[in-house]
Amino acid sequence: MKVTKQDIRSILTAAVFVSIVLHGFGSGAQGASLSGSLGVVIYPSKGQSPAKQNKDEGKCYAWAKEQTGIDPVAVAVAPTQEPGPAVGGGERVRGAARGALGGAAIGAIAGDVGKGAGIGAVAGTMAGGRQARKNKAAKQQQAEQAKGATIQHFNKAFGACMEARGYLVK
Repeated sequence: MKVTKQDIRSILTAAVFVSIVLHGFGSGAQGASLSGSLGVVIYPSKGQSPAKQNKDEGKCYAWAKEQTGIDPVAVAVAPTQEPGPAVGGGERVRGAARGALGGAAIGAIAGDVGKGAGIGAVAGTMAGGRQARKNKAAKQQQAEQAKGATIQHFNKAFGACMEARGYLVK
């Protein structure tokens, strides 16, 4: 049987969810609650018991997941970083070509076009690699921001549900 990345992701999602449920619903402490794991602060403004709050949090979690189509556990464990070196955007090739052209021009003035083009190509490849790393970092930052926005959207729905049940949400 071949195990795919999707299989591993599903197993991790289930494990994290089980951990949240076991630790969150088994304790009245705010830090270990489901809302605490979401980064949402809930205050029982109508004197709800910790057991009632945990039950309401579970119901609101399920409702928010259904309404938004977002599973915050799956979002949290989803990787945003691409493994391996920064490649694929063509930055190195473009850098080598620009460097070779510039080096050839300088080499023509100095009297050795080939040597100038070779030196320029090496320097251009290095500059292209630097640009590829910058592009990869920018994509990673965008992915992290998108992930945060997705979880924030889920938390709004979760908070709306909890407020409707008589809790103060921050």
